[in-house]
Formats: sequence, structure tokens, C-alpha cells
Amino acid sequence: MKAVVQDRYGPPETLALADIDPPAPAADEVLVRVEAAALNAYDWHVMRGDPRLARLALGRSRPRARIRGRDFAGVVDAVGAHVTQLRPGDAVFGDLGEANGAFAEYVCIPEQLAAPKPTNLTPQQAAALPLAGITALMGLSDVGQVEPGHRVLINGASGGVGTLAVQLAKALGASVTGVCSTRNVDLVRSLGADHVVDYTRSDFTRGSRRHDVVLDLVGNRSLTALRRALTPTGTLVLSGGGVYRGGSLVGPVWLITRGRLLAPFVRHRIAILTTAPSRTHLDTLRNHAEAGRLTPVIDRSYPLHEVPQALRYLEVEHARAKVVITV
Repeated sequence: MKAVVQDRYGPPETLALADIDPPAPAADEVLVRVEAAALNAYDWHVMRGDPRLARLALGRSRPRARIRGRDFAGVVDAVGAHVTQLRPGDAVFGDLGEANGAFAEYVCIPEQLAAPKPTNLTPQQAAALPLAGITALMGLSDVGQVEPGHRVLINGASGGVGTLAVQLAKALGASVTGVCSTRNVDLVRSLGADHVVDYTRSDFTRGSRRHDVVLDLVGNRSLTALRRALTPTGTLVLSGGGVYRGGSLVGPVWLITRGRLLAPFVRHRIAILTTAPSRTHLDTLRNHAEAGRLTPVIDRSYPLHEVPQALRYLEVEHARAKVVITV
């Protein structure tokens, strides 16, 4: 089969399309013929091995996982002996997690981490959901504990996670403020945001509006500034750091580390968002999609052999919403 492989850390040029043996499903796995995959900031970090501290988990001298990509949508081609819920021919989607491997013609995944694809979404749209959707869902529901009537601010509302978070926050009954650049104001408003702040013109941390939950997907404000946007009992959810451009030892981990240290000493609740592949969350995303409450936004689509160009676009062009790969 054809797959995009990488044998050393570096720029997109270190990725190459190669012919390799297809995987064989273990007893609890399904073999999926990939129809589409999606890019995430995670793929860039693994490709670059950046921040350098992350190489302790990713592989010190080169990525342990040779094939890039996490999110996929496709059709089950074969099943292991212990698989009970999925059958060949089923349309599925999922997140391969740290195992990676989605930028390929076939992937193997444990049955409990693959879910039926939303019937009303294309493979490209479904592939855009898993990691970004789970991040948004966990940040708002599991960690942020958003309830109907809450005021929610999403910093980074036009990104892959942000465009889904705006829709999910509305589905949870919240009043939503989205923060983005000028060119993305109309997009964020079209997704249902009640208020949109253009960060090139206004500083949301110095406005008069206060929020019950702030979901920070960018990491471009200090903890003090972010807390100014909260109600006295509000929750700040920290997730990654989208403006990080590489080249440091710890990268966006520093803001999260400061959040952990500060949390016990302030009245606000500061929560750190960590995510992992989950069938339960995939089922929730499917239900929202099929009910018309959640539709992934696709910025650009590339064929499999152009994965390096797609990652370059993600890296330097401030891609909005999701970038997907058609296999």
C-alpha cells in the first residue's frame, strides 16, 4: 500500500510517499480502507519533533511512529477474530492516537476506537471530526462543564478545534463569543457565535463582557489577562498553544505548567485539557452531526501524495478550520 512515511525529524520535505506492506488486524482490531484523513497541529509537532521536550515521548532521534496522521474516515475491509460490533463494509471514522498512521491507504485500529461514520457527512468531513471534535467536546463539556445559559468565550474560534467548539457550545445551550482575526469574523459568526471579537481591533481580556468559561486554544495571552475575561467563579480551560512556531525546549507547555502551579491559589478554576481517543466521544460527535448541530468546515483538501504541501500550508498560512487529505 502507499503511505506517507518519515524517518527523521524535520520540515515537510522529510515526508515521502512510499510503498509498504499493509497492516494486518489483531484479534481486537479492524482493518480500514482509508478514504480521507485530516491534519492537526499534532501532526506538525510530531513531524518537527518540536518542542524538543516532546521527543521523550515521540522518539529521541526520530518518530517512533513512521507513518504520520491520526484522524481518518473509511470503510472496514476486514475484522479480527474478537471483533463483534463492526463488519466489513461498515463506514467508520476515528483517531489513531499516538500510534499515528492515517496518511495511508489502510489502517488498523482497535474496534473500541472506531465509530460508525455520521450518515450525513462526507468522508472528508467525518475525517475532520475526531481529534479536533473530541478536544472541543471535552474542553467544553467534560472539563468546562458548560451548561445552558453559560457565557462561553473561545479564543481561536476559527481554527480546527475552534470552529467545532463554537457549534458544540451552542448545542450545549451557551451564549458564545468567538475570538478570531478580521478575515474570519464572518465564518465564526456563520457558525452560530453570538458575539465575535476581532483580536486585531479589540482585546477581549479588557472588554466589559465576562464569561463563565474561557476555552483558550491559542496560548497568546497571559494567565492574568485570560482570568480578566472570567466571572468571579468562572473556569479557564487551557489547551495547547496554537501560535507556537517551534524552536524551544518546552513550547506551549510553559503556559499550561504555570496554570497548574497557579490553580490552587486563585478563586477561578483553572483546568488543563488533555485528550485521548474515545468511542464514547465519537458517538456523541456523530449524534450532534446527524442532528444538524455540528458540521466540520473544510479549508482545503489535498491528495495523499501532497501531504507535505498540506503540512506546509498548515504550518505557514494560518489555515482556518480543517485541512483534509483525500486518499
